[in-house]
Amino acid sequence: MPNTQYTQLAEPLWPLLNKFYRRHQSSMKAVRDAQLWVGKRDEIIAGLCLRPMAEGFWLTGLFVDPALRGQGIAAALMAQALLQIKAPVWLFCHPDLREFYERNGFTAGPLLPYALAERLARYNRSKPMIAMGLEPGK
Repeated sequence: MPNTQYTQLAEPLWPLLNKFYRRHQSSMKAVRDAQLWVGKRDEIIAGLCLRPMAEGFWLTGLFVDPALRGQGIAAALMAQALLQIKAPVWLFCHPDLREFYERNGFTAGPLLPYALAERLARYNRSKPMIAMGLEPGK
């Protein structure tokens, strides 16, 4: 298996993550107020964003090149990005992804900050989404 590097993306390189998302017709976007993380081989093969939110972080934009899925890339990228996080982390996902996130330490139905609870309610009007959370040290 090729060597994959998991690193936080330096600010001057942030546009590369959006380019990666667009190349795969993903609606995900890298945002400026986040920590941006990537999995790289010769080029970006996966990305995620950690946005500061309330007293924790909102994990968004986790996406792996569809041709490379099933190799543990998403789990490894997430593990590296969360390694130094000492605050709660929340995410929204389709119910089909619940088991994946549970295998990676997340639990369904966390207490959400108000801003995220409102956003989840809006999202659920048009698509099924569940909230999951990860508490540091658990």
